[in-house]
Amino acid sequence: MMARGMTRDRICVIPGEDAAAEAVLNVLDVMKALDTGLDWHVCENTSAIGEGGRPQLAAEAKEAIDSSRATLFGATGGPNAAALFYLRWGKQTFANVRPTRWSAGMPSPLARPEGIDLAIVRENLEDAYVLIEGDLAQLAPLKLRSRTAGIGPEAMGEGAFSVKAITREGSLRVARFAFELALQRKAAGGAGRVTASAKYNMQPRTDGLFIECAREVASDFPDIDFDVLIVDDCAHRIVRDPQRFDVLLLPNLYGDILSDAAAGLTGGLGLAASGCYGADYAYFESAHGTAPDIAGKGIVNPVATLLSAAMLLDYCDRAPIASALRDAIDRLHEDGRVLTPDVGGTASTAQVCEAVLGHMQA
Repeated sequence: MMARGMTRDRICVIPGEDAAAEAVLNVLDVMKALDTGLDWHVCENTSAIGEGGRPQLAAEAKEAIDSSRATLFGATGGPNAAALFYLRWGKQTFANVRPTRWSAGMPSPLARPEGIDLAIVRENLEDAYVLIEGDLAQLAPLKLRSRTAGIGPEAMGEGAFSVKAITREGSLRVARFAFELALQRKAAGGAGRVTASAKYNMQPRTDGLFIECAREVASDFPDIDFDVLIVDDCAHRIVRDPQRFDVLLLPNLYGDILSDAAAGLTGGLGLAASGCYGADYAYFESAHGTAPDIAGKGIVNPVATLLSAAMLLDYCDRAPIASALRDAIDRLHEDGRVLTPDVGGTASTAQVCEAVLGHMQA
């Protein structure tokens, strides 16, 4: 992250759809009420019709993203997909950080959630998310053979395939990001440990490459502890002993799944923040979806978006404000009087945001 002073940085805000947009716009009111020195620019129309009638990113949306230092993004179920794809693959935001931290008052299903404070670093561009799929019959000319069944795709019958692409370059850069994050967390009092996980015993060429790259990077960070787990064992340990984890390094698909599982340990997706980082750009969004079932009811939990905004503030060198925001959210849960229905309360989205702002200004 670039070191800058308190300049007035432009931030692009794409609210997204359904209840996610309600969370973003309410959080935007909180951001505007704080002395952040940031210029917040809302971009709601992100799609245009391209060649052949296919949707594409609108020129004004691309300009809004390109002219900003970072983007605060709401979830999309499709209409804003072009903007999301540009933020992700266009801006090469290769590292998705999803922190999970418990504080008093958060409704954990665990008897002893004290001390849960981990960050999943998920590779954000590769793996199954390259979205290359097709019919099994297309693979027949390649003369491939299953290492378990001993047959080729042509003998498997009617079906489909999906490409899982893991590259050395992509694995090395996300591993280095994870170790650098572990150094930052250690300097702030964290454990200073990276755990890499994948299904490398069954997929030695792809997941094995990912783990090999993690081991290679680990040798450059002697002050950071490093261990490796098979991903199914990792899933078990996240539930049984989440306090053992500090930074957890995962390929794209496993990271997507296990970060949602981790969020369930501290109160659910309504509290789950996310930041996606590239070499010179980042965007921030809650880990939950658009939540169309509660759209218009004004009850979506804004905490995930507030915590994502705190990550954005850190990225833009507003660490003191980000810290104050997180402290206010901790006090919100400890107090327990102003919470949305998903975490046992009756408050609205706006009321939670007002309460958080009140804690910050107290």
